[in-house]
Amino acid sequence: MFDTIDKETDFIGVFDSGVGGISVLKCLAARLPKEDFLFYGDSANAPYGEKSEEQVQKLSLSLADRLLERGAKAIVIACNTATSAAAETIRARYPDIVVVGVEPAVKPAAMELSNGKVLVMATPMTLEREKYRLLASRFDEQASLIPLACPGLAARIEKGDLEGEDLKQMLEGFLRPYAGSVDGVVLGCTHYPFIRKQIAAILGDVPMFDGAEGTARELERRLKGEGLLTKRKKSGRIIFDSSRKEKEELALYERFYALPS
Repeated sequence: MFDTIDKETDFIGVFDSGVGGISVLKCLAARLPKEDFLFYGDSANAPYGEKSEEQVQKLSLSLADRLLERGAKAIVIACNTATSAAAETIRARYPDIVVVGVEPAVKPAAMELSNGKVLVMATPMTLEREKYRLLASRFDEQASLIPLACPGLAARIEKGDLEGEDLKQMLEGFLRPYAGSVDGVVLGCTHYPFIRKQIAAILGDVPMFDGAEGTARELERRLKGEGLLTKRKKSGRIIFDSSRKEKEELALYERFYALPS
């Protein structure tokens, strides 16, 4: 169910720079179907992956503030870039609030594809951050990790037309050099699960990994540990909001929510 609200309580706040975090939202809602979720897409400032760390921290803190002011009982940062740049800052500001982020699914990819070649698609900032380098260093002996920065890809997905020739050409430029030479792909930006089909058309039928399921499991664990799981028996609501206030933007969010990911 989709809805809009001015003030609500007992919901889980989820934010991203735009539509990408909806791929995470879908996993959250599937795992916790009785919970209410308010998804806030900062589409007016998308994408985060090509901004400075300072800009991403400022924007992310502002969104966390906004969601908590509206009554959120927990925050999910549904963006790899914002998680790497701002999660610790948000947790420091709100030490009593459950704050869960998302990170590139390097661990499950490396464990499943031991000794294989794994392409890690992500935004430039995600790959430049120390957080990613530390994560990759833990598994670089398990599998061969190949980082691939994809500038502009999240912004292109944000436009909504996933069958456009320009998107196909962009992906060809990024991925064609790796066709037939990698054993799997980490989708290290929450926008990328929406273009699995387009990626597979170039790289072939290789396994793809994203961090949404891990985020959903962690959120459930944290809420259960804090006694914050809802006691409602009926299905929860999915509520969308955006820094772009046009009705068309919210309609785009609903359309992405209905897409396979």
